[in-house]
Amino acid sequence: MEDLTISQVAAQLGIRTSTIRYYESIAVLPPPRRANGRRRYDPSVIERLSFIQVAQALGFTLAEIQLLVSDRSADDGLAGQWQSLARQKLADVDRLIQHAQDVRRRLVQGLRCGCPNLSACINCVLAHCHGPAQT
Repeated sequence: MEDLTISQVAAQLGIRTSTIRYYESIAVLPPPRRANGRRRYDPSVIERLSFIQVAQALGFTLAEIQLLVSDRSADDGLAGQWQSLARQKLADVDRLIQHAQDVRRRLVQGLRCGCPNLSACINCVLAHCHGPAQT
């Protein structure tokens, strides 16, 4: 299969060429071959960029993605690295869900508040009560 230009790669994935160049600069993508000073990409770059997009959609940072796509000569290989980072990410997501549930509960409490002013209402929400603050 024929090499691709940076514009062709960007168009296929719906991303900007500057994004591709940035990924190269931080070593998430390997440097491409050059022909007459222009970047020429092996078609396999589409798979790598698709992986990056999926990983980002799952909440992985570029630094975490860089760990996944870097030299995989470590004993645990990609599968082990992926599982380790996925476990960490899952714990982060669980904490985020817990925080969101706490925020939701307090907002619902605030909507039930019958306090006469904002100051009393805030105190009521923080104290988890459902009526006017007691003095």
